[in-house]
Order: sequence, then C-alpha cells, then structure tokens
Amino acid sequence: MPKQIRSLIEELIPLIGEDPTREGLVRTPTRVERAYKFLTRGYTTDLDNLLNDAIFHEECNEMVVVQNIEFYSLCEHHILPFYGKVHVGYLPKGKIIGLSKIPRIVDMFARRLQVQERMTQQIALTLEKVLLPHGIAVVVEGRHLCMMMRGVEKQNSLVTSSAMLGAFKETRETRIEFLNLLQTRDKNG
Repeated sequence: MPKQIRSLIEELIPLIGEDPTREGLVRTPTRVERAYKFLTRGYTTDLDNLLNDAIFHEECNEMVVVQNIEFYSLCEHHILPFYGKVHVGYLPKGKIIGLSKIPRIVDMFARRLQVQERMTQQIALTLEKVLLPHGIAVVVEGRHLCMMMRGVEKQNSLVTSSAMLGAFKETRETRIEFLNLLQTRDKNG
C-alpha cells in the first residue's frame, strides 16, 4: 500500500499546479507516505498489546479523572487535521487501569480517519469494555482545520462532544461532579 500512496501523491502534485521535479517536491511522495503511515497507525494498534495486562484489581470506589490528553486526528471528510484535548473519568468497580493506558487508547482512535463524535464514543465504549466500571465519562474538545482554514473559516471555533455511560448518564450528581472537576481545571490553569 505505501507504494500506492507514493504513486497517488506523484499524480496529485502536477494536478494542483506544481512541478513534481522541483527540488523541494522530489521526495514529497515518500515523506507523505511515511506521514500517513504514522497518522493512521491507530488502524494497526492492537488493544490487548496496548493494555499489556495493565488492568489491576483494586477496591477503589472514587472517581478517577485524567484531563488534558492531547490528541491529533484526521477528519474523514476532508483528510485535514483536527486536534484538541480529551478528558476521561471513570468510577471503578473493582478494577483500575494503568493511567498511561488511557492516553494510549485515545491515540488508538485518534490516529485514524475520524469524526470527533465517533471517536468520543469509541474511547468511552472501549474503557467500559475493559474496566466494567460503574460509569465512564469522556469529553472531547476539538479544533477542526476543515472549519478553520477552508469552508466557514472560523478560527476560534471549538467543538465539544461527550459520552456519558453508566452512573455518569444515570446519576446527575456524578455527572455534575465530573463536569465541575473539568471547570476547576479551567480556573486553575
């Protein structure tokens, strides 16, 4: 497949009005192939390998929140970047996850052709599947270059999506506690 990507970029360069033999563009097809392999590596990420047995039995019953997880993705409609932050909360029910695994799960879904709404759900459903917690909350804040540099050209727009499962959906107090923790983050930097 990489050779096919290079071939497509070799065809694309003259179609957009550039000289593919110009010094700065000669190696561009190879660079683009490597970039797309990196930017879409989420398709080849194996969840079991990612988790690496980092699910631990622990009698913790208080909310766990991981905030400000940076993500970078590609919009499936225009193949332009979107990026931002993910905030995850969960209420353990006998199991906790190694904290570094949550950002890795975020990356697994972000590094695909994606829409923010689906990515938000995928993160939540995967954490629910591996932890079987009382509840999962995921909030994603994204800036989409397809809206910023083309189309409506709104540079300051921020898209927020959420997925609330279990206690976060069913219990107002739990949801409010999570959202308040995110607001505290905003006030404290």
